Amino acid sequence: MLQLLAQQDPGELEAGLTAVGRGIVYGGAAIGPGIGIGIVVGNAITAMARQPEAAGMVRTTMFLGIAFTEALALFGFVLSFIISG
Repeated sequence: MLQLLAQQDPGELEAGLTAVGRGIVYGGAAIGPGIGIGIVVGNAITAMARQPEAAGMVRTTMFLGIAFTEALALFGFVLSFIISG
């Protein structure tokens, strides 16, 4: 293993580990919003099924919740670029 590391160009290992780190950061940042959006939409569907007359208000609140939750994924995306330097 050490011989393989010794044969690499200078900075090649750092570039590879940075790419792996970016993938882990963005992957981790995408899991939370995915789960959050699923919970928000599921609860909104349940609320509309129980009380159809409030569907408009529930739908508006659902879209706001989705937008705020999706902002977390964008923060993770930006963070993955900040890590790369």
